[in-house]
Amino acid sequence: MLRAAGIGVGDEVIVPAFGNVEVAEAVALTGAVPVFADIDPVTYCLDPRAVDAVVTPQSAAVVVVHRFGRSADVTRLRALAERRGLLVLEQGDSEASYDEVAQRRERAAYLDAKLSGVRTPEEAEGHTYQQYVVRVPGNGRPDRDAFARAVRARGVECRVPVKTPVHRMPAFRQDVCLPETERAADETLALPVDASLTRRDMQRIVAACNALGGLLQPAF
Repeated sequence: MLRAAGIGVGDEVIVPAFGNVEVAEAVALTGAVPVFADIDPVTYCLDPRAVDAVVTPQSAAVVVVHRFGRSADVTRLRALAERRGLLVLEQGDSEASYDEVAQRRERAAYLDAKLSGVRTPEEAEGHTYQQYVVRVPGNGRPDRDAFARAVRARGVECRVPVKTPVHRMPAFRQDVCLPETERAADETLALPVDASLTRRDMQRIVAACNALGGLLQPAF
């Protein structure tokens, strides 16, 4: 995709650090340099203002990655790219059938209504809930990790969607300020909303999470 677009040595490509390392690796394989921009804390996708802030004369493209079934603000990113002379390349989530999406939305709505003590994802038109990502706020200790261990101990599968942002990895380490990326990496947790989950499964998820409210109290 990048080579076909003419990206190569001497170019910079703006990418998110919140997500898979494969995007940065693909940029590096062309001889170009990945440049990391911060994310929007609601969509977990590139923030157009953050992208604008890292554009240089060497910037050739921006890779827009849609996250967790929610789309990036492509309209603003394309307008920015046109103004700044950048190519826009998009990478989406895996596709799901209409029925799968409808069932995930139904389960997400149930969790939205029942969960307490965690910050649930904001609703958005077209959100397919490829992952149902909540926030477990930190209070100077690894609350998200403790929360995840406790939820798993109650028989509920959950996962940390991004364990290490790409700009923290040795191969791509950069001294950049990405506060929303850092915060999201420390606080996010994906709860199951698979179409196969029964009503009893959903009740178990809610019971396990809501029983752990004490972990979310401020540390003194």
